[in-house]
Amino acid sequence: MDTLHQELSRLSARLKEELAHPTSDSVVRVAAAHNALRALPPAPASELRAECLLDVAHYFYVSGQTMLAVEPAGKAVDCARALGDQRLLRKSLTFLGVFLADTGNVPGAVECYASALDLAHRTQDLLAEGSVWNNLGVSLLYSAQYADAIRCFRRTLALASREPALQPLTGPALSNIAVASLHTEDFATGLRSAGAAVQALGSPGSANELLHRVNVEATLSRLQLELDDLAAAQAHCEAARDYASRSHSQRAEQAAMIAEGLYEVYAGRTDIGLTRLQSALQQARVFKFSLRDALIAMVKAHDYAGKPQLALIHLRELLNVTRKTQQERALVHNRMHLERLGFDVAQVQPTTAAGAQDATLNRERFVAQTALLVRQAIAAELIEDPSGEHVFRVGKLSALLGAELGHDEDTCFMIEMSARLHDIGKIGVPEAIIAKRGVIDPDQRSLVQRHASIGAELLARSGLPHIQMAADVARHHHEKWDGSGYADGLAMEAIPEAARIVALVDSFDAMTHDRPYRPALSFDRALQEIEAAAGTKFDPGMTTRFIALVRRLAAEHADLDGFLGVDAQDSPFIRARRKIAEALQQAKDSGGLAGI
Repeated sequence: MDTLHQELSRLSARLKEELAHPTSDSVVRVAAAHNALRALPPAPASELRAECLLDVAHYFYVSGQTMLAVEPAGKAVDCARALGDQRLLRKSLTFLGVFLADTGNVPGAVECYASALDLAHRTQDLLAEGSVWNNLGVSLLYSAQYADAIRCFRRTLALASREPALQPLTGPALSNIAVASLHTEDFATGLRSAGAAVQALGSPGSANELLHRVNVEATLSRLQLELDDLAAAQAHCEAARDYASRSHSQRAEQAAMIAEGLYEVYAGRTDIGLTRLQSALQQARVFKFSLRDALIAMVKAHDYAGKPQLALIHLRELLNVTRKTQQERALVHNRMHLERLGFDVAQVQPTTAAGAQDATLNRERFVAQTALLVRQAIAAELIEDPSGEHVFRVGKLSALLGAELGHDEDTCFMIEMSARLHDIGKIGVPEAIIAKRGVIDPDQRSLVQRHASIGAELLARSGLPHIQMAADVARHHHEKWDGSGYADGLAMEAIPEAARIVALVDSFDAMTHDRPYRPALSFDRALQEIEAAAGTKFDPGMTTRFIALVRRLAAEHADLDGFLGVDAQDSPFIRARRKIAEALQQAKDSGGLAGI
C-alpha cells in the first residue's frame, strides 16, 4: 500500500509539473506517466489515482489530443465511483463530458453532464453546477441544439450572479448566446448578448482572454452584417484584428481573418474579401481547428456574391470534412465502448455483404454492441425530432410490419434494430445544411441525401456481426418502388425488403409528427398520402398490409406513440436529456434563468 501510494505521489508530482510548465518533450513524459498508471495494480481505488488520471487527461486535452483523454477520464470516473466520493465523481464526469463532446460523442457527454448536475444539486455546489451548465451548453452549441444551448448558458449566468467564483464564465456564456442567436437569426438577442459579453470580459490581458475577445468581436461583426450596418461591422472587424495581433494565437488570427473576409464581401469588395477568406481556408486546411468555420464562411460569401457553383464546391468540401471526421470519431468511440463491455475488438473487421453474418444471433449481445451507435443515431435526428423517440417508434413499427409479412422473431428483431440506425449517416452531414431554415435548394438537397451512403459505410466499417441488414437499410431506405429514389436508384424487389419496410414506416412517422419545415399531418391524412404513393414510392403489396396494420394498432392502443416508443424510456441518452430539461424547467419556474 505504501509503495503504491509513493508511486502515485511521484506520478502526480511529475504530471502537475508538465501541466504547469509544458515543454516540447512533455507529451513523451506524460505518455510514459500514463503507461505507468496503467501498469499499477487496479486496486485499491484512491483519490490520488483519480487525480493522476485526470491530470493525464487534462494534458492530452490542452495539447490537442482529446481522443487520448477519454480513456484516463473514464477510468477516473470508475475510480471515483468505487470510492463513493461524490465531489470527485462530479469533477471526473464533468471532465469526461468535455472530452466526449470535443470528440463528437455528444450523447455520452450529455449523459455525463446529467449525472454531474445531479451530484452538484445533491451537494448544493453552485460553483460545480455552473461549470456543468456552461460545458453542457458548449456541447449543445457544437451539435446545433441552439435553443437548448441558450437555456444552459442562461442558467450559467443566473448562477454566476449568485456565486462570485463563477464570474469568469459570464463573458464566455454571453458570447456563446450571441453565437447561438446568430444561427437562429435572433439578431437582437445576439447583439445584446455580445455587447454584454464585451463588458463582462473587460480589458483582455492573457492569450485566452484575447482569444475570447476576438471571437466576440467577430460575432458582433457577423450580426451587424446581417442587419446591414456595415460601419459597425467594420469597427468590430478592426477590433478583432487588433486583439488578434496582440494574442499571438493562430486561432485568434483565423477568427479575425474570417470576419474581415466576410465584411469585405458584404461591403462590395468581393475580390478582396474572397482572397482573404481563401487565405484563411488554406491555413485552416493545415491547422484543422477552424476548417469548418472557414468553409462555412466561404459558402456564405460565395452565396452572397452571387456565385452559387463556387459556394457548392465549398459546401461539398464541408460535407467531406464532416463525413470523415464524424465517421472516424464514431468508430473510435464505438471501439472504446466495446472494450469497456469486454468484447474482443481485435475481431472487429469491416463488414461485407458476405461477411460477418455467420455468428449465431445473441439479441442481448447485439443490443449491447450497438448501444452507442443507436445513441449516435438519436443525436443525428435531434434537429428534426427533439424528443429522440422517432428511431424507437420506427423500429417497433417496422418489426411489427415484418411479423405481419410472415418473418420469424429473430428477423423481426434485426429489422427493429436496423430501423433504429437508419439515419445514423446524418452525423456526417453538416449541421449548417440540416439546421437551415426554409427550403433548401436542389444542390443542398443532394448533399443531405448523402446521409444514406455515409450511414451504410459507417455501419459496415463497425465490423459488428449481423450488421449487414442495418447497413442495407441505412443505404436504401430512400429508394423508391419506381426507381426514382436514392442512393442507387434501385426499383421494386431489387430494394432490400427491410429497407422497403423502413421506408414506409419512416415516412408515416415523419408525416404524423411536427418537423421544422412543416406541421404534423393527421393520422388519416398521412395514411392517404401513403396509399397514394403505393406503386411509385412504396411497395404496393406491402403498403396495403401496412395500412391495415396501422389502423388495427390505432384501434387497440389509445396512445399509439406511447406503445411504439416504449423502449425510448430505457435509453440512457433520452433519460439524461429529460433530466436536464426538468432541471431547466424548475430553474425557469423559480426565476433561475437569466434574462438577456
